[in-house]
Amino acid sequence: MAVMLLALPGCRSATPVRIMTFNAEDIRPADVSSPEHPRLEAIASVIESLDPDILLLQEIARDAAGVNAQRFADRWLPDSGYTAFMPETNTGIPSGHDLDRSGQAVTEYPLPEPSGPDGAPPPQTDDQRAYGNDCFGFGTFPGQYGMALLVSPRCKILYDQVRTYRLFRWSKLPGARSPESPDGTPWYPPEVWEVLRLPSKTLADIPVRLPDGSVIHCVVSHPTPPAFDGPEGRNKIRNRDEIRLLRAFLDNEPWLVDDAGRRGGLPPGALAIVMGDLNADPIDGSSIDDPIGHLLASPRLATDPVPSSPVPVDRLDATDTAMFRLRVDYILPTKGVEVVDAGIWRPESIETHPSDHFPVWADIVVPRTKRSPTP
Repeated sequence: MAVMLLALPGCRSATPVRIMTFNAEDIRPADVSSPEHPRLEAIASVIESLDPDILLLQEIARDAAGVNAQRFADRWLPDSGYTAFMPETNTGIPSGHDLDRSGQAVTEYPLPEPSGPDGAPPPQTDDQRAYGNDCFGFGTFPGQYGMALLVSPRCKILYDQVRTYRLFRWSKLPGARSPESPDGTPWYPPEVWEVLRLPSKTLADIPVRLPDGSVIHCVVSHPTPPAFDGPEGRNKIRNRDEIRLLRAFLDNEPWLVDDAGRRGGLPPGALAIVMGDLNADPIDGSSIDDPIGHLLASPRLATDPVPSSPVPVDRLDATDTAMFRLRVDYILPTKGVEVVDAGIWRPESIETHPSDHFPVWADIVVPRTKRSPTP
C-alpha cells in the first residue's frame, strides 16, 4: 500500500522554515579536504550568516560514495549539524559518443588541476573541455558540478521517498527539439539521439519532514547554461527542454518515468519548492522560447515571489542572482506554500564574494500534512 502526504487546509506550521539555494561555483573533493581554503571559509561564512534549515548547494562535486557534501558540512560548518544528501549526476559521465562533433569520442578524463592559492577553481584546459563535451552532462571529471541538499537537525530527509529522473532520455520528452546543423541535418545521429539523457545533472524530488511534521518536496534541478555551443544551439535547446521536463514533473504528467520505473511526477496534494540554478532569466539572456515563462505557467505553482537584494551593485538589477547580470537562481513555491519573506543575499563588496552567484533564500510556512493511504 502506497502512502501519500496530503495538506490539511487551515493548518500552518508553527514557525517559518528558511530555504536557501546557492551555486557555490565548483567545490571539489580536494578543496573540502584542504586544511586551509579561503574560498570555502567564505562560502561557509555566508551559509552561517543566513542559517538555512534546508540548503541546496550547487556545483559541489559528487565523489563516488556521494559523501563529499557531508564532509563539507562536517569540516566547514561544524556547528550546523547538517545532514547532506547528494543525488547522482550526469556531469563528467562519458557517453561514448562524439557529442561535440570534434571527430573523436573522448572517454578518458585528464587529472583535475589543483585550485589556486586563494581557492579559485583552476581554468579549464582544451583536453578537459574535449572530455566534458562528450559526457552526458558537461564535467571535466566525473561528478563535477553536482548538487547536495543539506538539512538542519530540525528537519529530516525522507530517503525512501526520493525520486530522480537522471536517466530520462531527451528523445522521450513530448515536443523535444533535436538540435540541427546549419545545413538542416540532425546534429546528433539517430542512434545517439535515442540514448542521450536530458538532465545535464539530474532532476530530483527530495521530500523533507519539517519540525512540526509537515512535509515539503524539494524539487531540485540545474539545467545546462544556454551557451558554450555553436550555431546548432545544442545547449540552448537542452536548457529549454530541461526546464520543460521540470514543468512536466510539477504537472504530474503520466508519460513521465523516474529512474526506478515509476510513472508520473509530483503527486496530487503534495506541496513543493522548486529550487536551483535554472540558467535562464525570465526576460534577459540567451535562453530560447521563454522556458521560465513556460515553467511559471504551471497550474501547480503559486505566484513567483521575485526576491531582490537591498544591496546595490553597479550594473546589476536588484533581482539579478548572478554577477553576469541575470536572474537564474530560483525558489518557487507550489500553491498552498506561504512565502513569508524572500531575498537575494549580497555582500557589501562583491570583490570578496566567493562565487559568481548570490544565495537566494525564502522563509516559508507549510500547512501541516497527514498520511492518507492510496491504492
